Amino acid sequence: MNADAFLTATLRSLPHGGAVARMLAAAVAAVEPGAAVRRFLQRDGERLRVGDTVYDLSRFDRCWIVGAGKASAPMAAAAASILGERLTGGIIVVKDGHVTPDNLAVLQPRIEVIEAGHPIPDARGVAAGERIADLLCHATERDLVLALISGGGSALLTRPAPGITLDDLQRLTGVLLACGASINEINTLRRHLDTLKGGGLARLAAPAAVVALILSDVVGDPLDVIASGPTVADPTTFADALGVLERYGVTHQTPAAILDRLRRGTRGEIAETPKPGDPALARVYNLIIGSNRMAAEAALAVARDEGFNTLLLTTFLQGEARDVGRVLAAVAREMTVSNHPIRRPACVIAGGETTVTLRGDGRGGRNQELALAAAADLAHAPGALLVALATDGGDGPTDAAGAVVSDTTIRRAAALGLDAAAALARNDSYPFFAALDDLLRPGPTQTNVNDLAIVVVV
Repeated sequence: MNADAFLTATLRSLPHGGAVARMLAAAVAAVEPGAAVRRFLQRDGERLRVGDTVYDLSRFDRCWIVGAGKASAPMAAAAASILGERLTGGIIVVKDGHVTPDNLAVLQPRIEVIEAGHPIPDARGVAAGERIADLLCHATERDLVLALISGGGSALLTRPAPGITLDDLQRLTGVLLACGASINEINTLRRHLDTLKGGGLARLAAPAAVVALILSDVVGDPLDVIASGPTVADPTTFADALGVLERYGVTHQTPAAILDRLRRGTRGEIAETPKPGDPALARVYNLIIGSNRMAAEAALAVARDEGFNTLLLTTFLQGEARDVGRVLAAVAREMTVSNHPIRRPACVIAGGETTVTLRGDGRGGRNQELALAAAADLAHAPGALLVALATDGGDGPTDAAGAVVSDTTIRRAAALGLDAAAALARNDSYPFFAALDDLLRPGPTQTNVNDLAIVVVV
């Protein structure tokens, strides 16, 4: 992606703004899904190398591609090109607007592409789940299934468990997003309310060989959490899922059918999801091909080339977005005063995924809220800049990927009659940054490896 796509009013005005835009572009390019697939999947005749494992294609009668997630279209296009004539067919489900004409030209007609809703699942995602389940349940030991998994797959690939409706899942998703539950907690519930999640996809495909190429959008890259682990053993239980609802005090907002299923599951009346050692997972190979750390390290490499002293602070950034924003602003202030933890000109990068607990009725996303919360403290850090970015190009229910704040943001906002504290109280970060022309709007990036925050002090 061109660095110009990341330039905002603030970045355009700063001597080092172009360097920061190049860092962001490099981070996204490093986890471009097609390139990631080609790094880990190569074919030489009938030998298909997947990471360090080799599959003899002559042992398989059919090769299928199934996929779900924001990055599944470019992943599938790359995989289809590699498999060539050995590809039998397949189905992928992507978020609306996350498939390009170039991808379609490669995928069709052999690969069916279904667009569906995210982050709230919709009827199209359920239809896609049924189509994929129908394909997989006819697989035999002479089939090879290439599963392409990326962030967003939990919502996009939906097949409600018996007794659960799409409306139930939609209502629960809304409750969980509003209460501030983490993605790990949300996916613990999803795995126990859906027949494709928590190893369900692999169980349906058994006894076929399943190769899952996974682009991670989860802190720490736990395989069972990424897209709710459709090809992975589930370490959680019905009791764990019910515990999430109780911990956040939202059982009274939860659909009755969901509570009934979870309670029956805790009593042993419903079979658990596949656990480690389950025979259905014996022929499954899971491989992570892209992660937040890869994106962060690519940005750091550009920062070093641009003359910055660099530090990768963490790729485990979690917590309330507004709290994290203040912590990162504190790091910036420390560097302006003491040159710690690194000397100026400095670039500190942190990766992960924060959450937002809704307190108002405004519009925004976790990265925009993080940046807004940092703005007041950055006003006391001369030469400081903070950029917060969702690597998929979409931050919450907005067309922005994040936002940029600097030591001048509060002053510029005041000149326009904008109140940062009031906007934060309403969770209304999007209009605030739109007025300043400091929203990051690169459009869908076709990838998804969580979020990045870049702190620069010159």
